[in-house]
Amino acid sequence: MWVAAASRAALCTLLQRSFEPFQPLHCPDRDDPWLVPVVSSAPLAGGTAALAISCCDPGDGLDLTRALEIWVRVRWGDAEAGSLVLIAGEGVGRLGPAGEICASPFARQLLEINLLPLLPHGRCLELEVVLPRGRDLALRTSNAAFGVVDGLALIGMQAEVQRSATPDQLQQVLDQLQSLTSEAGFAGQLTLVIGENGLDLARQQGLTSLLKVGNWIGPVLVAAAEAGVTDLLLLGYHGKLVKLAGGIFHTHHHLADGRLEVMTALAVDLGLPLVQLQLLRRAESIEAALRALAADDPTAAERLWRHLVAVVEQRSTAYVARYGDWSIRIGAVLFDRSRQLRWWGPVAEQRFFTLNH
Repeated sequence: MWVAAASRAALCTLLQRSFEPFQPLHCPDRDDPWLVPVVSSAPLAGGTAALAISCCDPGDGLDLTRALEIWVRVRWGDAEAGSLVLIAGEGVGRLGPAGEICASPFARQLLEINLLPLLPHGRCLELEVVLPRGRDLALRTSNAAFGVVDGLALIGMQAEVQRSATPDQLQQVLDQLQSLTSEAGFAGQLTLVIGENGLDLARQQGLTSLLKVGNWIGPVLVAAAEAGVTDLLLLGYHGKLVKLAGGIFHTHHHLADGRLEVMTALAVDLGLPLVQLQLLRRAESIEAALRALAADDPTAAERLWRHLVAVVEQRSTAYVARYGDWSIRIGAVLFDRSRQLRWWGPVAEQRFFTLNH
């Protein structure tokens, strides 16, 4: 939304229109436009280009993009390239070192809805997005694990911020759970996915009864058991699910972390030597720790992954059992940085998947 607002302001300046401090943005799922503030806009290069700046305000809650400046530079391009060309400037994520800008379909649609009606017939607009702090902030995310390099990705899926750690978000998930389990054809199977990548992979696998859970994993597990779910699959990237292996069932990073400590403890379970334990404990991130262990001892790394998923299944089952006596099997599966399903726990392998290797 903030990128789109700056883009519209810059285009208006390029068209020699007066500056509007609040840009009206139209959204696919909303009748009335949002009014999004823009800091400034100015012509460049003798009026052949323009630059506008907005400042991200994610509202209440903790968010690393708070007060992030967004610069958008626009200029006329080659009409043969199409009506709108997006360019990843400094601090904006790309898919691979030489890849295209990492932007969600919603982000592209939002830009098209608000910019294309303003374009003169037959003109092409080149739009370069710059996030001055984006490269540094991206180091605090899991972007690199999914092939996104050089900065923050424009991966918004809707206009309003989704709160993954608030009670309101939990209630939304519980309402969706109630709706799924109340359907006439519901057979007791449910897949809880952690994030959009997990949701996409689950769909590719043909899994049904999908629910994106966010950070409130523990309460949703209990609610699923209460609702009559008998076979539940947890599917996600290790960044969230490793916390479950440590008994942490609210996974927002501002509330609890301890992932490296959990991985080190799991390695102790397996009897890995001290030098490998130190390698894990001193790593900068989970991804770095597992890469280093795989380089030192691939067999040990694979054993640790398998143990991790098994413990996630065990701790999740024990968590639900603390609150009631339900007949529910909980399996877990992790995908790797290439977005490939890679590691299964014993329950998941038996109930949901058949390994072909």
